[in-house]
Amino acid sequence: MRAADTFGATESLPSYLTVIGESPMGSAPTRSIQRGEALLIHTGGMLPDGADAVVMIERTQKTTETEIEVMRAVAPGENVLQVGEDVRPGDPLFSIGHLLRPQDLGGLMALGITQVAVAQQPRVGILASGDEVIDPHDEPQPGQVRDVNTYSIGGIVERAGGIAQSGGIIRDNFEALYEAARHWLERSDALVLSAGSSVSVRDMTCDVIGKLGQPGVLVHGVSNQTRQTDDRRRLRWQTGVRPAGQSVSAMVVGDLFITPTLWKMQGCERPPLRQTIRVRLTHNLASVPGRVDYIQVKLIDRDGELWAEPVFGKSNLIYTLVKADGMMIIRSTRMVSPRTNSWMCDCF
Repeated sequence: MRAADTFGATESLPSYLTVIGESPMGSAPTRSIQRGEALLIHTGGMLPDGADAVVMIERTQKTTETEIEVMRAVAPGENVLQVGEDVRPGDPLFSIGHLLRPQDLGGLMALGITQVAVAQQPRVGILASGDEVIDPHDEPQPGQVRDVNTYSIGGIVERAGGIAQSGGIIRDNFEALYEAARHWLERSDALVLSAGSSVSVRDMTCDVIGKLGQPGVLVHGVSNQTRQTDDRRRLRWQTGVRPAGQSVSAMVVGDLFITPTLWKMQGCERPPLRQTIRVRLTHNLASVPGRVDYIQVKLIDRDGELWAEPVFGKSNLIYTLVKADGMMIIRSTRMVSPRTNSWMCDCF
């Protein structure tokens, strides 16, 4: 209808309009609207020439087969999508490095854009090392443990858009580790080596990285800690990352360094936002002076309020992560208390 034909309409003093037909779905109307006329239209239909508004059927009342009462005035453009209201020609759709979400795919389809140029997924080689490490399919003998890190780090890689490439389990032998690292570095965009770099005589990862060529080891030791471990991390930035061998430490450090590195490699200036919630702690906690603590927590409901209960355990106990809902970060020389502070928690 024409909005002007409804001005001043109320339930006690409605406007009367003549219904001249129906707007067909999926095609253009064949009739135009004149003064005092209306056309039945369904959601998604195209407005006829001369019409500038739509009134909901709930606001009308049928008096005859060709006449309705309009019991509420409508404004020009009401219940109508304007041309260019959603997106206009020349508008930028996404910035470079934008992560395509389900709604973005829908927006592209609405414009008939069925192909887009995207970043190539980085291939990440993953090497587990250790004489005690065996394939998860095998039955461990005394002194052996199943390979956890290849799969948990692989999950971190794929969650960040990369392609995880398992290089298998390498024994504690310098030449074997070097050859495997060289092989997979040539076939990957990044290399992750799990374990083999601490203070033991069998920890040779740093020497292997140095032999691989420039730039070598750029950062040797990061001041962070997952509770119940004192393992400092060694990294080879841009070509490789070496998280700790202990499962929990490997996942925490992997998420801190591997995830943003992979997003950066894909052109994403800002990684997708993590879900962060404010909760109250069930225990007093303090960080080690000069170090950042990463503590796994389980969320519990107490009378409608969320509390964070720390999940303590040694850094090789993977089920401390399995049982946790998120991770709390305590900055260096910081004390947090359930009586005085609520705290921010990143959810997995």
